[in-house]
Amino acid sequence: MPPTAWLQFAMLATVLLATAPPLGRYMAAVYGSDDQAPGDRVFLPVERAVYRMCRVAPDGEQRWTGYTLSVLAFSAVSFVALYGMQRIQGSLPLNPTSMPGVTDHVAFNASISFVTNTNWQSYSGEATMSHLTQMLGLTVQNLVSAAVGMAVMAAFIRGLHRRRASTLGNFWVDLTRTVVRILLPLSFVVAVVLVTQGVIQNLDGHTVVTTLQGAAQSIPGGPVASQVAIKQLGTNGGGFFNVNSAHPFENPTPFSNLVETWAILIIPSALAFTFGHMVRDRRQGRAVFAIMSVILVGMSLAAMLLEQAGNPRLDPLGVTQAATGEQSGGWTEGKEVRFGPAASGLWAAVTTGTSNGSVNAMHDSFTPLGGMVPLVHMLFGEISPGGAGVGLNGMLVMVILAVFVAGLMVGRTPEYLGKKIQATEMKLVMLYLLAMPVTVLGLTAASVLLDSAVASQANSGPHGLTEIMYAYASGANNNGSAFAGLTSATWWYDVTIGLAMLVGRFLLIIPVLALAGSLVRKGAAPETAATFPTHRPLFGGLVIGVVVIVAGLTFVPALALGPVVEQLSL
Repeated sequence: MPPTAWLQFAMLATVLLATAPPLGRYMAAVYGSDDQAPGDRVFLPVERAVYRMCRVAPDGEQRWTGYTLSVLAFSAVSFVALYGMQRIQGSLPLNPTSMPGVTDHVAFNASISFVTNTNWQSYSGEATMSHLTQMLGLTVQNLVSAAVGMAVMAAFIRGLHRRRASTLGNFWVDLTRTVVRILLPLSFVVAVVLVTQGVIQNLDGHTVVTTLQGAAQSIPGGPVASQVAIKQLGTNGGGFFNVNSAHPFENPTPFSNLVETWAILIIPSALAFTFGHMVRDRRQGRAVFAIMSVILVGMSLAAMLLEQAGNPRLDPLGVTQAATGEQSGGWTEGKEVRFGPAASGLWAAVTTGTSNGSVNAMHDSFTPLGGMVPLVHMLFGEISPGGAGVGLNGMLVMVILAVFVAGLMVGRTPEYLGKKIQATEMKLVMLYLLAMPVTVLGLTAASVLLDSAVASQANSGPHGLTEIMYAYASGANNNGSAFAGLTSATWWYDVTIGLAMLVGRFLLIIPVLALAGSLVRKGAAPETAATFPTHRPLFGGLVIGVVVIVAGLTFVPALALGPVVEQLSL
């Protein structure tokens, strides 16, 4: 890889390591304090006004069932409100280009997508959504859907830490604090930085200009920076423009690309340290962060090196793919020249490891193995470091599974943070682990047998299979990125991918909260010489092995028929 690619990778790692621990400590104080939290003088009056308006009793805690019902009720109301706004947007203000109402199946899919923090888009944003829908509908959901995931994470950690209790906190308080104290302040700062780099922020419609060739071109305007900031920080990913973060109005410079990559990673990474502080054992937080980092670095380097290596079919033709002073080298099809193959590969690995579906290159144009990296990263379960809140939930589920496996291997009672892991917990872990694979493989199999679904593919054969499997993996993992070779704005794909998004969101959140409800009632088992240490490198290696084996046993046959066969054909 060229030195600039290594430099960007090193800068990203350095800034992330410097900022994640203090942010994690701050978020632990936000979620862990009942009496005082950072910024009370500024934030507490706002929160109290919200509680009064919504008639919330902030001192009343909820059992896991009440917490779950609150999550589902809030998400259902959000879906109905967003769907209705899209359908009637033609009659609403802030619509300078007179966008009509969104069609029923596209509105259904988009509403589920943004409410589940997926942000899968089967439409072109600048040609479909009005400014009001973008701001009041989609951007608001970027905030609150991320906050829901982080609230569930806080409840799960309380379930792990509390002893012989019955409640997990108050969903409405966790949701409000997340938005007011974490997401809004960070979004404001990142939006201002992006504006300085050229990301647009206005309420203009389309401006018609004359190109150098004398043709007329329509240039869209809109409130872009405010949406881009929270779509990255909240690991949402849905863009204002159809080509997402490859558009120069969303991501104009290499520096904005670095800032946005940091924004995608900072909250999920910091939450590992939040976990350590909230359970009063920082070693556990550092261990979880290390596990996430090993997987993320491995996948990132794989994507960067594979795309930088180029296409072997071009070598016999005398086409140089080496990096020089005049070119970035590597495989440049479908990539922006201002980023190049390595930065595009890094972005793909980062966004698919964080359930952030934004793209700065077209994944459909990646080399077969280069395109397999983001696909596999999603199939790991989006845990490295995963989406805002939900990624840590998934990693902790994997940790509990690894504890159980370790107990079986060495004959010790499985324990984590002093809590015994028994049959009830393992049944819930299995429900969590099975929901996504069954959805992805089942819907992929149905699609390849349906003629109308196959007709939506831009390619046949192994690459076409990869396009379909990627779409359902993206939906079921609440990622939202697309391989870009599949026409998904059809009844079949809008409905089935919408269902996959619902499964990936709520059939994972419900087992997590039930698991928290089971663990919170348990007392602490005293640590003895037989207690398996869960903060050491040996256990970290075991967790990584469990992640790889679970995904491998489930998806290797399908991957062998898709990207692996395609790579061998080169």
